[in-house]
Amino acid sequence: MSVSTAFEKARADGRAALIGYLPAGYPDVDGSIEALKAMVAAGCDVIEVGLAYSDPVMDGPVIQAAVQHALEGGVRTDDVFRVVEAVAATGTPTLVMTSWNPVERHGVERFAQRLHDAGGAGLITPDVTPEVVPEWIAAADARDLDKVFLVAPSSTDERIAMTTSNCRGFVYATGIMGVTGTTQATAAGVAPLIARTRLTTQLPIGVGVGVSTGAQAAELSEHVDGVIVGTAFVRALDSGLPALTALTEELAAGVRRA
Repeated sequence: MSVSTAFEKARADGRAALIGYLPAGYPDVDGSIEALKAMVAAGCDVIEVGLAYSDPVMDGPVIQAAVQHALEGGVRTDDVFRVVEAVAATGTPTLVMTSWNPVERHGVERFAQRLHDAGGAGLITPDVTPEVVPEWIAAADARDLDKVFLVAPSSTDERIAMTTSNCRGFVYATGIMGVTGTTQATAAGVAPLIARTRLTTQLPIGVGVGVSTGAQAAELSEHVDGVIVGTAFVRALDSGLPALTALTEELAAGVRRA
């Protein structure tokens, strides 16, 4: 299933999609596969697999600690593709989320081909804008991979239009300025950015940063096409798979309540 199909299915159900993030290699590679599969089984519509990198851009302290743990455990880019392949095999659209440096270091064409071969749906690149990565756009287009770029409250209308015109799959809207997991993005706070973004694209819009409860997911779902959750999943996993499953079920119920 493609990312666009997952959003279409959620829309047909009269709800937003639930998009879940965990870093590959946390608590270890096999553990991250098990955790992500548990999230799929409990209601995640789309999965983001984080590629651990030593210089995070928008990760808050909870995800930073998990990424550091993964790096100290020896996780490598090869492991990320193994995680993607295992999760994508469930039929759930699976994207990689990473800073640009590891992609460039791996080789853009090589990274794109390996992502495609693993069954990955595409790539989320939070620290670059489309005009600086034409080689990724070309490589993605050649392999039908989704290109997900970010818009933020500080983005000008011109910047939003340029960004969304280069996206495929969905547009990632950051609900607040700052790092993940520190402040919740409220529906009222994110509404102006969503409205400005919708003027430029027909693509689904997913919002991330700060959602951790079913009630928050329900509130945001009234305004957006996808609710993106990362920090809360990492925190739940720290307490074990039953806690992770319970949170996923709560959030999945939340996007269905809206």
